Amino acid sequence: MDWQAFLSPIVLSLQIALAASVIVFLLSVAAARWMASVRYPGKSVVETLLLLPLVLPPTVVGFLLLVLLGRRSWIGQAYEWLFNAPIVFTWGAGVVAAVVVSFPLAYRTMRLGFESVDKELQDSARSIGASEWQVFRFVTMPLASRSLIAGYILGFARALGEFGATLMIAGNIPGQTQTMPTAIYIAVESGNRMLAWYWAAAMIAISFLMLMLANRYSKP
Repeated sequence: MDWQAFLSPIVLSLQIALAASVIVFLLSVAAARWMASVRYPGKSVVETLLLLPLVLPPTVVGFLLLVLLGRRSWIGQAYEWLFNAPIVFTWGAGVVAAVVVSFPLAYRTMRLGFESVDKELQDSARSIGASEWQVFRFVTMPLASRSLIAGYILGFARALGEFGATLMIAGNIPGQTQTMPTAIYIAVESGNRMLAWYWAAAMIAISFLMLMLANRYSKP
């Protein structure tokens, strides 16, 4: 077996999942905190939009990202002007796809955590002079920490397994954008089922570990 060819999609998948999960964590914490604490007209519409990638087919997500980030879009043209290279079919495009598809899962988990925090404890902190940042940092975050950790882990696991959107916007370039899911697809298509089994086993092992950790932290 060519170990370099075997390990390359695994390492790349872990790198993309790690980068995407950090971005998703920051975005999800901000969005979940806002949605759990603020009321405004049209909130249900915003909530639906935030969760929409969770139910859309990955190919639809990939197509929309291709339209938004392609060379004909102003975002794609601005990126290419800044970095002298297109964003599509790059490692960064894989991260973007992973962020979009994994965000709803992490966001939903974190929002439930924020909503479970006792509001009386937050009000008590405010009554003794704590600022909103201090309430969030020393009361809300610690009490919701298990949900935040579980949300991060679920986001990482979802980013690791992303296939459809990644294939459309990042492609399947060995050593550059080929992740484990796309590598498995190509291996099956080319008749190399043994190699596909090895990658599938690696995916199952990592995903199983992530879900075990998520279940541990999601329990009270």
